[in-house]
Amino acid sequence: MNRYKKITYLSFITILVLLACSNDDGNIITPSNTDPTPISPPVATDYTITSILSKFEGTGLSYEISGENVIFTSQGLPNHTSPYWPEENALHTEYQGTNPNWRQNPNTIAAQNIVLTIPLKPKEATNHEATPLGPIGISRNGVVFYNQYAGPDEPLTREINSFDKWLGHPQMRGQYHYHIEPTYLTTTFGDSAFLGLLADGFPVYGPLENGERITNTDLDVYHGHTGVTSDFPQGIYHYHITSEDPYINGNGFFGTPGNITQ
Repeated sequence: MNRYKKITYLSFITILVLLACSNDDGNIITPSNTDPTPISPPVATDYTITSILSKFEGTGLSYEISGENVIFTSQGLPNHTSPYWPEENALHTEYQGTNPNWRQNPNTIAAQNIVLTIPLKPKEATNHEATPLGPIGISRNGVVFYNQYAGPDEPLTREINSFDKWLGHPQMRGQYHYHIEPTYLTTTFGDSAFLGLLADGFPVYGPLENGERITNTDLDVYHGHTGVTSDFPQGIYHYHITSEDPYINGNGFFGTPGNITQ
């Protein structure tokens, strides 16, 4: 190829390259030295809660791993003061809350024998089960969580007035429990802290996330959502405590609950 033909051929190739790098308006696109916006890594879907178990500590509370489950055994005794403790107990105190309509129910805190078998690798259920009356999960101090009802389809409207300073109370067999925010835990560990597990294995967190207060509109019908937490940097589905009904859990468990005996 002579010199003239070689120059013509190279010019032709250059034009083709420039056309290929132009946009639809015919303008030449020059390379940018700025890296493209990084794509966020996908949130994990293979959840494992083993790392969170060391945060459980309370009076009469223990756990063991058995196969694909963690088995909690709890006496259900709060590690904080309450007027519901028997008077001879060192944690007994008069009501110190701020509810002007407070009235003490006739029950007294008593040791229980609650066993919760919870999956270590929770996943979304195909059919979402309704939460039962009674225990639906366990807080990190061994006190059980109850759902948003005082009885079958009966809201907590009046029962809330019997909650102690830390927003718990015992039922007639002496089983102390939280229906709403366990303020002893959020006061001790923070409003964004891990508070416990529901029976399906998914964690419960406080009312604050990334410095913002969570409301029901931020959550799905089960009262949770998927995202990164301080304990699960790869992300996990988790429930949040809010100040409005249903408080802890909504329209059933997100995952498949394990077994609870008492």
